[in-house]
Formats: sequence, C-alpha cells, structure tokens
Amino acid sequence: MKKHPSYFFPFPIFHILPILLLTPFLLLASARTISQETMAARIAPDILRFHVLAESNSPKDQSLKLGVRDILLSHIQTHAPKNATKPQLAHWILQQKNTLTQTAESWLTSQGSPAPVSLTLTKDYFPTKTYGEASFPCGVYDAVRITIGNGKGRNWWCVLYPSLCLTDSSAKTVPESSKKELAEHMAPDDYETIFNEPPKVEIRFRLLELLTPKKD
Repeated sequence: MKKHPSYFFPFPIFHILPILLLTPFLLLASARTISQETMAARIAPDILRFHVLAESNSPKDQSLKLGVRDILLSHIQTHAPKNATKPQLAHWILQQKNTLTQTAESWLTSQGSPAPVSLTLTKDYFPTKTYGEASFPCGVYDAVRITIGNGKGRNWWCVLYPSLCLTDSSAKTVPESSKKELAEHMAPDDYETIFNEPPKVEIRFRLLELLTPKKD
C-alpha cells in the first residue's frame, strides 16, 4: 500500500491563526494611514501647528507645560497681526522668539521651576487629532515647537493657523472665522472630510485575545 507523505508544521496552529486573522486588519489600517498622510500633504501648506513639549512626565511638569501653553497662546492671540496669513504669522513668531521664550521662562521661574525654553519653526509628524468638531489627518505639518528644558515629557499640540487652539478640552465648536479660512484654502472634499467624517472607533479583537496563548 502506498503511503501518503506526512507534513510537518514547525509552529503550532494556534500561533499562526492570530497572524492570519490579523493580517487583513493591518493591511486596512496601513491603507488608511497612507490615505490620511496623502490628504495631510495636500492641506499642510495652509496649516501651522503649535507644539509644546514638557520637561518630563511628572504631574508637576505636565501642569507647567499647560501653563506655558496658555501664556504663550494668549500672547500670540493678543499681539499677533490681525488677519495675518500663515507665512506672516510664522514670520512674526520668529521675530518675537526672544520675547516669547523669555515670557515663558519668567513664568516658570515665578512658579518655582526655572527652566530654559526654546522656540523653533520645524516640520513634525502628527498623529490624527480632533479639535472640537474638526479632525485633522496624520502627516507632516509645519509647527511652532516650544521645548521646555530637555523636552522629554508628553507633548500638547493644536492648530495655530487657522486658529483652532481650543485649550478647553470640553470645547466642541470651531470658530466660524477659522472654518471660513480653511474653506478658502482647501478642496471641498478635504474640508468635508475634516468636519463631517465620523470619528474612527478603536476595536479590540476579542477572538485574537482568546486564541493567543498567554505568557506566564
């Protein structure tokens, strides 16, 4: 009688099955990220982000980060030229670099936590972020980066131009003037995506958790 060949699987099936199930979702997530980054590349020329990096992740340094955020945003919104374009605003901020950093350093000293503060105009990669009712795709944007000390802590960011810096986490409404500014510079489809696309919900795959063996 002819014997059928036997096959040897080097890995148990329960190790391979989660990978097979997860692969389509990873491909879908990758495609979505590419789509968002492509959109970000289209809208980034008209966006200026504001990025504050804390000294560390300690509760005190994180609180100081928010204080620096508030004092600098207040100064910019009060003293920046009215109706400035993105290039004009960026140019003004660089002109005011010493004033802005000294203002932040003086405030930190008044709080008993003196630290150097730096300001640079840079390009940073930002994850997808929602500001009130607007959701901006992940990608590379121009940003005003404020670094407190070594800047090793969690950061905070917003859209400085057009003005979408909602410091109140409960704020839900984007100023109409900012919406108008965005609408004037964006393709209609991109504008609709930012303001009308429903937020994405993170899904945990319970089946994969059950099939994946737990480590001791």
